[in-house]
This record gives sequence, C-alpha cells and structure tokens, in this order.
Amino acid sequence: MAVGVFDLFTVGIGPSSSHTVGPMRAGAVFAGELKDAGVLGSVASLRVDLYGSLAATGKGHGTMTATLLGLEGYHPELILPEEVEERLAAIAETGVLNLAGASGGGVEVPYAVEDMILHPLTVLPRHTNGMKFAVSDAQGNVLREATFFSVGGGFIVREGEEDAAREELEESKKELPLPFRTAAELMGRCASKGLGISDIMFINERASRSEEEIREGLLHIWAVMEACVETSLKREGVLPGGLRVRRRAPDWLERLLKEDKDRNDPKYWQEWVNLIALAVNEENATGGRVVTAPTNGAAGIIPAVLYYALNYAPGMDKATQQDRDDVVVKFLLAAGAVGVLYKEQASISGAEVGCQGEVGSASSMAAAGLAEVMGGTPGQVENAAEIAMEHNLGLTCDPIGGLVQIPCIERNAIAAAKAINAAKMALWGDGTHRVSLDEVIVTMRETGKDMSHKYKETAMGGLAVNVVEC
Repeated sequence: MAVGVFDLFTVGIGPSSSHTVGPMRAGAVFAGELKDAGVLGSVASLRVDLYGSLAATGKGHGTMTATLLGLEGYHPELILPEEVEERLAAIAETGVLNLAGASGGGVEVPYAVEDMILHPLTVLPRHTNGMKFAVSDAQGNVLREATFFSVGGGFIVREGEEDAAREELEESKKELPLPFRTAAELMGRCASKGLGISDIMFINERASRSEEEIREGLLHIWAVMEACVETSLKREGVLPGGLRVRRRAPDWLERLLKEDKDRNDPKYWQEWVNLIALAVNEENATGGRVVTAPTNGAAGIIPAVLYYALNYAPGMDKATQQDRDDVVVKFLLAAGAVGVLYKEQASISGAEVGCQGEVGSASSMAAAGLAEVMGGTPGQVENAAEIAMEHNLGLTCDPIGGLVQIPCIERNAIAAAKAINAAKMALWGDGTHRVSLDEVIVTMRETGKDMSHKYKETAMGGLAVNVVEC
C-alpha cells in the first residue's frame, strides 16, 4: 500500500523503531507464516542471525529481546509494557521460547537471547539492518527460512520481494485521488485544487478510511503521545542500560509548576517544549509505549511541537476542545505528508543515512505541521520543512553504548526548538525561497550515502567512542 499517515505514526515500544519495532514485526510475520504453512508442530529448533547495525547496537537498542517477542507472535502496536516484562522474564528464567504462542497454539523451543548469532561487521546487500530466521525439525532439516530488513520507522522488507513490494507500492499510489512523490508534485496538487497540504493528505487517506476513522485514528495517536508523557513524568531514578543517565523530566516538571503556576506564561514555552521532548524520549529509552514519529529515536519532536501548537499558537487560549482536536488532525496530516516525501525520496533510517534521517526528518515534519496549523500557505509550509532539514544535514547517529540515550534524548529537544523556529521563519516569508524541499531531501540522501558507516548507528564512531561509558 502507498505510505500513509498511519504508517508514519504507529504505536509501539521503545527504544528504536528500526532496531526494536521492525525486528519484532519481522519475527511476528515469520511466526505467523509458520502457523499458516502448517509446519509449526514440526519445529524443534530455531536459528536467528542479526547483521550490520542490528548486531552492532542490538543489545542497547533492545533488538534481541524484541525479536524474541515477535517470534512468540507479539506485534509492536498491540503488546503492552507489562506483557513485555512478563514474557522476557519467563524466557530468561526458563530458556524456552513459545514460538508463535502469543495467541495460543505455540510450540516451545529451547531459545534465549544468548543463542542469537551476531554479525556486526557483515552488511547484507539490501540494508545494514538485516536479520535471518530459520527453523528445523528434530532431524535437522530446515523447514522454513526467511531474511528481512528493517528499513526505518518500523517498516520491514523481505529479501527477494523488494521489486514486488515496489511495484505494489506504485500500483497502490495509482488508486490515490491526489498521489505525490515529490514536494513539487505536492505543491502542484495544492495549487491546482486550491487546497492546503493537510487537505491533500486527508483526501488521499479517505481512499482507504472513512473521515471518522481518520479523525479518530489521529486523535488516538495524540492520546498515546500524551499518555507517554504522563507515564514518563511519574518515573524517577536512572534510565536502564548501564550509562546511569538520570531522568530529568520529573524534576523539570516540578520546577516548571513552581515558576509557571498557570502553565500559560509565554516566556516558558521553550522549557515546556523541552520537557515534553525529554519525557517522551526518556520513556522510549525505558522501552515504554511510544508513537513512532516517524521513528522511535525521534519520537519526542512531533509531540513537543504539537504541544507548542496547542498551547502557544495564536488564538489557542480561547480554543474549544473541537478546535484543539482540529489542530491535532491538521498538524499530523501535514506532518505526515512531509514524512511521505522522506520515505519516497530518501530514508528515515539512522542506520542507513545517520540521524539526519531520523531527527532531521521528524524536525522537518514537525515544522510543516506547525506552519500548517498557524495558517501557513502551502509554500510557507514547504519552506518550514526545508529550513528544518537544511539545518540538520550531516547529523550523525553515534549513540553511546548503543543506547538511545546520549545524545538522542537532548537531541529531540533541540530539534523541536529548531522546528518551531523554522516554522516561524517560514511564516515571516511569502513562501518563496532559494532551496526547495526536494533539493534538501536529495541532499540528505546523498549525504547519508557519503557518510562513514561508523556514524550510522553502529556505536563505532563519534561520541560512542570518545566518551567513556562508565
């Protein structure tokens, strides 16, 4: 299917969309196929190989445990945090995996995290995030095997089906009323129809959902974002993983409530935006429930900027709940339209193009969403998205210890502020500008290709090697 807003914003668990959500989804797909093919009852052993970035930073990113949960049949958008803890504890204690058993009827096989085979220096041809699954019977005969690639944002591609998936995508786009692949095409649609960017996206979404379903779905996405913040603000202490990174969001909230008692003093807008971004990404680092937006490593940017829109945009002090809901829907549709451009022309995978593809794309999407709800023309919205990405070009992905903590958490807050500034700059212009969004997206893609692999989510360069972990 053509990439839509509900592909870019999905509910899952932290800490990484490409390293946690994608592998879990791939494992669940493979487990489901074993059931459907009628071979599950004959399975006696399991083999899992992880390649490239999945192997290099998999431990810190939760790849191994997420893969186990997927192989048990759990899906990232449905599994609850308490189920994660319960099943992982059981596997660790018994060394037994309940293959495809999440919905009943599974087969127990001896398997645990330690049994995974890691190939950090081997990159499969399609993508650096590669994984292979194979199951055998009691005689050692391979019953079924498959190779998947986690290509960013929780999206997965099966080896050998890339061309078919691409053809299916192109065919599905023909079914859209107003398809677009580039910003130029999107601007052309807006001009010919006299519509805004969020309107174009909404019309395309109606090809597969009703208006009510679209609205309810987007409001649900925002509700999960808000719940993520609320959960995070109740947690204290340090983040898991060994870096001993202290949670800051609860302390910051306490201070803010003392200094900004009514929560409406405009001089504190940036502190509130910082708080939301930090809270979301601290929860993500915990492995909690977050919205992939468009990735987990960048999950705090869009909620933080949407919070700004709902609380500091002109006229919001007098807005009704209906007005606020309209802002949420319009913001996410416009942001989603820009996200489609990055998926179509470049990548949102840190392992493929560095953090510019994650934090950069999220900042660009957020800037577009904010400019849209603040009354920007299509040209101004496109300009906002371009400004935000232009000043994230070359951003590397070098997580210390392979954990989505340093520099990831603070980076979300910085990128949220960039998005807000980009939107404000664009809105003070008339929409005309020297560098187009398409040009900056292509530049991001080419910069990612030129970037050394050690700066693309391998924990082999930058801060990851120059900062002592403990």
